[in-house]
Amino acid sequence: MKQLLRQFIDYLAVERGLARNTLDAYERDLTLYLDYLAASGETDLAATTSQHVLGFMAEGKRSGKAASTVFRRQVAVRSFYKFLAEERVVPVDPTSTMGTPKPGKKLPSALTTDEVERLLAAPTTATPRGVRDRAMLELLYATGMRVSELLDLNLSSVHTGMGFVKAVGKGSKERIIPIGRMAISCLNDYVLSARGRLHKGRKAEDALFLNHLGGRMTRQGFWKIVKAYAAEAGIRAELTPHTLRHSFATHLLEGGADLRAVQEMLGHADISTTQIYTHVAKTRLKEVYDRAHPRAKR
Repeated sequence: MKQLLRQFIDYLAVERGLARNTLDAYERDLTLYLDYLAASGETDLAATTSQHVLGFMAEGKRSGKAASTVFRRQVAVRSFYKFLAEERVVPVDPTSTMGTPKPGKKLPSALTTDEVERLLAAPTTATPRGVRDRAMLELLYATGMRVSELLDLNLSSVHTGMGFVKAVGKGSKERIIPIGRMAISCLNDYVLSARGRLHKGRKAEDALFLNHLGGRMTRQGFWKIVKAYAAEAGIRAELTPHTLRHSFATHLLEGGADLRAVQEMLGHADISTTQIYTHVAKTRLKEVYDRAHPRAKR
């Protein structure tokens, strides 16, 4: 069974081009499923049924796993069986009659304004890399862009004189996002001085943010940078690649921004996706009230 799992992971990597982190998650979840089958005495995938899958999911719930984790595992198992059926390893896909799983809803985590200030102040501007890092962090927080959108920016995407950046989001949809004074200042410092020292003579490279080799910054490289600065700034809150995006939306709504405007800047097709940030804002307001009001704890 482990050999079939390896074939499936190779298929996801080669045929579907999934990222390494996604492949690792699939492999972890499916290894747990195969171990579950072995523990129950089943060693032939062709003989498994929907009851085996349901039993695996139920065990995850009983052990206290988060709804999002159970959802992810079910998606992995369904994908695995679909692959096995197409390869004629199993006579029928036992998950084909099961309902479509729905992920558990989780409020996005956002940094406080003080934590954001500390994170943005962490990079030193004494080196080209520090100037670049300050510009990346400032722009990400100023616009609420996805990390992938930030790293896909080219020099022509940014118009500091007019105060906006053109991002390309999901479905190749372009949107115009305003940027503030601090982000404009940091971008100008980076483009006019530091970027040329990172360029390494790559004439064809139009990427806005470059790595130490002069090529386009990668997600993995950016994420290592963010985690290093978070540790330096003493931020203990949970960080994800979307943390500054969540913080951008939450802080705008806390400051009284219009929900539709935030939706437009985030590039959400459906406003219901943006509305989750209103719940975050209300939760934070309650925390402030409980902490500050003299009679809140009586």
